[in-house]
Amino acid sequence: MNLTPESVLPDDPEDALLVARVHEPEWDGPCVAAVRGAHLVDLTSRVPTVADLLEREDAGSLVRDAQGGRRWPLDEVLAATASGRRDVPHLLAPVDLQVIKAAGVTFAESLMERVIEERTGGDPTLAARTRERLVSSVGPVTEVRPGSPEAAKAKEILQADGLWSQYLEVGIGPDPEVFTKAPVLSAVGTGARIGVLASSVWNNPEPEVVLAADSRGRVRGALLGNDVNLRDVEGRSALLLPRAKDNNASCALGPFLRLFDDAGARGGGFGLDDVRELEVALDVTGTDGFVLEGSSSMRRISRDVLELVASVHGDHHQHPDGFVLFTGTLFAPTQDRDAPGEGFTHHEGDVVRISSPRLGSLVNTVTTSEAAPPWEYGIRRLMRNLAGRGVL
Repeated sequence: MNLTPESVLPDDPEDALLVARVHEPEWDGPCVAAVRGAHLVDLTSRVPTVADLLEREDAGSLVRDAQGGRRWPLDEVLAATASGRRDVPHLLAPVDLQVIKAAGVTFAESLMERVIEERTGGDPTLAARTRERLVSSVGPVTEVRPGSPEAAKAKEILQADGLWSQYLEVGIGPDPEVFTKAPVLSAVGTGARIGVLASSVWNNPEPEVVLAADSRGRVRGALLGNDVNLRDVEGRSALLLPRAKDNNASCALGPFLRLFDDAGARGGGFGLDDVRELEVALDVTGTDGFVLEGSSSMRRISRDVLELVASVHGDHHQHPDGFVLFTGTLFAPTQDRDAPGEGFTHHEGDVVRISSPRLGSLVNTVTTSEAAPPWEYGIRRLMRNLAGRGVL
């Protein structure tokens, strides 16, 4: 894996308010950092956590202008991150105390693939035949607006025909699917190894745009994420969703968190309207020479991103340390890899690149969850570390 500023940064780095987290071995702990030109600038003395940064009204000014502490050359940190070295400064996932939530079945294409998983019981050998049958029967229902009277009518018809599914319920029903993707602090960053269970035989990446919100539920920025999924596990039962989604190194976020600024889309900056227009590309390159490519647009999402945020945070549920929210994926790769009709599944050593011009590139290498570095840096260790450094 080769990580350079040119390959990782967004297309407009000079205008972007980019937040990173750097692990500094000298202090055995993470630092909140701003990306400024060729350097990462330590802001931890001003904001000990990214969660604290997002609570501040002047977050953008801090990232752009605040005098910082230590400075790290960005190219050196990226090179160390790509090499897997942990004895030198390297990048972490750019979030910390936020709860990691995810919305599912928010694109019509992925909706159909979830139904296929369910109908096949997680058996990839049955996927192609089941896909053909379902598209001819259920396909038009994916064009209706979720929660609308038309969706309710479609549900009645499909129930009568024995074709209704729990995935159709959350895909076009009044309530979206939202779940907790991973524990606080467990996400890995760009350059890290991502994990799938060794026992899984049908799995794939899920490239997504991720929103970062503060304790009031206000979206303050966005980043990229990989909501790694085990299709065979979830296909056996939706009740196995935690087993399919939450494993060691199964959640990647990065490369940086891009804060919203005051300008937004019409002023040349970056805001919520820009998120609604984002294009996301996926590239998977295997050691066997296999290449999978795809692209998607947030314009094709079935529910507005603020509707998804409202389902997470409000009078019904609070998040005192803020949260990040995966907004769902268009991708459910169907390109055959190992055998005709079995579709795509990961191999050890796959390099997964998720990119968007306004957010940069999140790059990871696939391994098993059992072989990925164990998650050891939790909340207690973080608090002890920050207190010991005198920054709390």
